[in-house]
Amino acid sequence: MTMIVGYASDERGTAALHLAAMLARSAGDDLIVATVVPAPWIPGMARVDAEYRAYLAQEAQLALERAKSFIPADISATYLRHSARSAPAGLLELADQHDARLIVLGSSSTGAFGHITFGSVTDRLLHSSHVSLALATRGFRCSADRTVSRVTAAYGGSDSAEDLVLASAQLSADVGAGLRIATFAVWHRPAYTTQLGTDSEDLVMQEWQAELEKTVRATLDQVRGLRRTPRTVETVIGAGVSWPEAIDEVGWEPGDVLVVGSSELGPVARVFLGSRATKIVRHSPVPVLVIPRRRAEELAEQVTGS
Repeated sequence: MTMIVGYASDERGTAALHLAAMLARSAGDDLIVATVVPAPWIPGMARVDAEYRAYLAQEAQLALERAKSFIPADISATYLRHSARSAPAGLLELADQHDARLIVLGSSSTGAFGHITFGSVTDRLLHSSHVSLALATRGFRCSADRTVSRVTAAYGGSDSAEDLVLASAQLSADVGAGLRIATFAVWHRPAYTTQLGTDSEDLVMQEWQAELEKTVRATLDQVRGLRRTPRTVETVIGAGVSWPEAIDEVGWEPGDVLVVGSSELGPVARVFLGSRATKIVRHSPVPVLVIPRRRAEELAEQVTGS
């Protein structure tokens, strides 16, 4: 299959290429490295606009030449300059033309190093893409032979969470990686000067964890019953007084990727992150795959045969 890489000749583009190479090597996919340039305006445009577009096309071609130096020799890659009304529209057009299963993007250069920050292109695609997105952390780098070693599915306990886990299980099996089902809880303890009076809050947290573990076990039973299973399967709960603390609690390693799903309230066929998923993505220390709800349902149906 094919992955599209949205490339810009800056640190965003370099991080996206490193992530794309790791994902493509793991899945055995081909890459299409693409730069999008503005489509021409109506006939009769001023010559200065034509000259500007020629300049942009030349810069895009030079950027693609630079991109070749970042793609390892074992990865099959094609380099394209595509004309479209906007970068998000152009990447979606290419994804449709080549039946791509993933669009790979870098983080904004204004965000925190080692985390994900949405730029204008990423933000637009998170609200409009019917194709899954892979987001690199700012400054992401990996060795030339790196593959995905573990897929972590962010489990929220919603009706669509089971589909996301099953979709993640298929992804893990496809790339020969382990699967981890992770739940994150931000728990603000009352600011008491002593522990007196916190027993009820602790009890609520314990009951929540027990109920969650019950639903996760049921989903695990489905994963273990699949025809093709991940290399390993585990569950983990990350709890803390803030999102960074809760997410860091579970531990992360090179070769990890995190998978999140679309909001229940968003468009079924498109990516749309709810507030909780957005916080998880922004504080993730590893690359993130964002899967539209309908795509997660399709993948779940494929692995269960339903």
